[in-house]
Amino acid sequence: MTGGLLRLEMRRSVMLWMLPLVAALFWFITYRPSMAYPPLWNVRAMATQTTALTVFAPTVVGAAAWLGWRERRHGVADLVTGTARPRWARQLVTWAATTCWAIVAYLGCVGVLYWVTAWQGAWGGPLWWPAVVGAVSMPAFSALGFVAGVLRPSRFTAPLVAIGVFLALQISLQFIHGDDSYWQISPLVAGPWEIGPDPGVGTFYRYLPDLPVAQVLFLAGLTAALLGALGLPADAGGRGLRRCAAGITAAGLLAAGTAVGLAGSGRLDAHGMIAIPLLHDAGDDQPLRYTPVCSHTSIPVCLHPAYTGYLPAVTQALEPVLTELAGLPGAPARISQAAATYEQGSGNRVSISRAGTSVSGTPPVFHLLLPQKTATNELVAELRVDATHNIVNSVVGGGRNASPAQQAVTEAILGTSTLAPDSPTAAAAQRLAALPAAVRHAWLMKHVAALRAGQLTLDKLP
Repeated sequence: MTGGLLRLEMRRSVMLWMLPLVAALFWFITYRPSMAYPPLWNVRAMATQTTALTVFAPTVVGAAAWLGWRERRHGVADLVTGTARPRWARQLVTWAATTCWAIVAYLGCVGVLYWVTAWQGAWGGPLWWPAVVGAVSMPAFSALGFVAGVLRPSRFTAPLVAIGVFLALQISLQFIHGDDSYWQISPLVAGPWEIGPDPGVGTFYRYLPDLPVAQVLFLAGLTAALLGALGLPADAGGRGLRRCAAGITAAGLLAAGTAVGLAGSGRLDAHGMIAIPLLHDAGDDQPLRYTPVCSHTSIPVCLHPAYTGYLPAVTQALEPVLTELAGLPGAPARISQAAATYEQGSGNRVSISRAGTSVSGTPPVFHLLLPQKTATNELVAELRVDATHNIVNSVVGGGRNASPAQQAVTEAILGTSTLAPDSPTAAAAQRLAALPAAVRHAWLMKHVAALRAGQLTLDKLP
């Protein structure tokens, strides 16, 4: 009997007619921007959780609110009071029909995005937790709108509640300050809010489920509390039913409050995720195993397989310098991508640095921290400025305390002109850069050890 009533409600649900609108908004607000990102599960899944719920929240809330006052709108509230089915049961069936269509739409939209991402060759498996948080948000949004429609039956309720929920979700993000903010319980938050779409999060280490678990607990508790509140009025049903509703409401409020407390106890871990002590599994701190992908340059450049699409651009940015340094004493035998280390600073500041030293091993390996960029052109530009300079410094020595000779050789290899134009160091750099590549390389082979030790002066340069 209940199944038949649910099928009837699903056929007449206004949410059914909202599906084309939801699909169009998802394509415009979520799918198109996500396709601009490289095919990285972490970036696309985390961005999808935020933008997709921005699409679904007002739509589902508005549709549910419209159905919430259907009996009053059609003037049949008194007629259905005498039916054998309690009012609370009828309301739950109507809410369930709206929720079913919302979940079907959400899973369908996200499923298409995930399928395309897999088809484009994303490394590893899909991140399911962002999708789970989104799916569990649908019953909560539906319950919120439905309760608003029942308690405030008006033709203005649906649009006002839809707009209000949209604004509330967006404004709540402005209150997130630091990694211990209670506002991280918002389902729009897929990770540390200060970092944004960072390709390094959930790549070298597992995507932590700590915050998603707290969010699921909050959403489930909120849904239970809202639906339980519908069964509290005297006309909702018998005394036993109202007691059951009161118990569900209390349990839901307790679960939601506990989840908020858990979110406030979170901390930014070294791998860029929110770790909640009571929910954290130490096994998730182990690095993921992978086989790097490497270039065929004179000094191989090896990246995490998730960054395979970046390899040509990274190789293009580094190859001129690597060709210059290949074979020199102390030159790296390989450029290997390093994981990032994240540290929470004051307010919303997060410092991102390389994990470990820049050079290690015998033969030496240079550990490269890729810039936290998703756009290839930005990545290449930053690599040409910072990474190439650091690689050259690891061979010729210097850094901040570089000698004039080291500065001149660095400038000549990089082909830059950051020195004072009329200085002796700039003149020496220009002389060295003007030499044929083979002659310059032969000179470096003979003198790079002394140069790195700081034993050469400008007059010793060719």
